[in-house]
Amino acid sequence: MLTSLGLPVAYRAFKEPTDPPFICYLFTYDNDVKADNYNYAKIRNFDIELYTDKKDITNEQAIENMLDTNRLPYSKTEDWIESEKMLQVIYTVQITGGQ
Repeated sequence: MLTSLGLPVAYRAFKEPTDPPFICYLFTYDNDVKADNYNYAKIRNFDIELYTDKKDITNEQAIENMLDTNRLPYSKTEDWIESEKMLQVIYTVQITGGQ
């Protein structure tokens, strides 16, 4: 789904420096429903990180539209990374699966 946005995408980090805008994504933690020594429902949390050199409403909207279209719940935060001179917008996405 992320590659359909037309931006460079990598899991966690790129091997070579990449000019913004680009996306990194990573697994952050699970929040599985557990009982009787069994994981009944798998709940996985991922971060989708958009890196830009300035506020990029167009790409933010594209990510949000993709998440909404695929019915993936998310929360959004952003931070300026002074050392990199980049804006980081993080979408924390929760994916719920079966047994």
